[in-house]
Amino acid sequence: MKLIQKQFLKGSREFELDGDIINFRIKTALKEEKLTVDLSILNPEPVVNKPFLEFHSRVKCGPLLSLLIDKPNAREFNAFVDALKQRARQEYNAFAGFSSGTAADRLPGNVYEEPPEMGEPDKNRTRTKVIPLRVDETIQMLQQHLDGAEIDALVMALEALKAEPDNEASFNQLLKAFDDLGPRQGAVLTYAPYVSLLLSDDPFGF
Repeated sequence: MKLIQKQFLKGSREFELDGDIINFRIKTALKEEKLTVDLSILNPEPVVNKPFLEFHSRVKCGPLLSLLIDKPNAREFNAFVDALKQRARQEYNAFAGFSSGTAADRLPGNVYEEPPEMGEPDKNRTRTKVIPLRVDETIQMLQQHLDGAEIDALVMALEALKAEPDNEASFNQLLKAFDDLGPRQGAVLTYAPYVSLLLSDDPFGF
């Protein structure tokens, strides 16, 4: 499924859903940029930042996808956004091992509200259980695919969490290291989606 958006004198944006990923290409008169995002890391609830509808990752991060609202027309735009939201939910559920297709996962209409104010982190949040073997696999994936100098702090934080899975200080170190990555967060989540799960609340926690 594709969505092609064109702007006069500003080039075009092309988005394509392909299995468990979305490919997008931004083309202008001066350059062409291509990127692939794993749908399992995408937050299925977008944020309006006119003239764009932005999809962020499931953890703190800048927008991974920015779609021009109602381009090329409202019908095509809404159909693509609905499909994108549904696939993002399905891929995350599959990745995390949750059952899908519940009433809670059924898509609402495209009524976009302003994003809520972000306050202090909830100290009572229930963290996802850390699996040291998965953390070790994540470290190996990061070291294989990304520049070591850029992810040194993140790898150190993951090593600490692997050694002490229940240590709150190690978890906070991971949060800070990820936050400090800035625009490189998207690449990290693409190659190591388990980081997204680690930084998300446990939906079954109480």
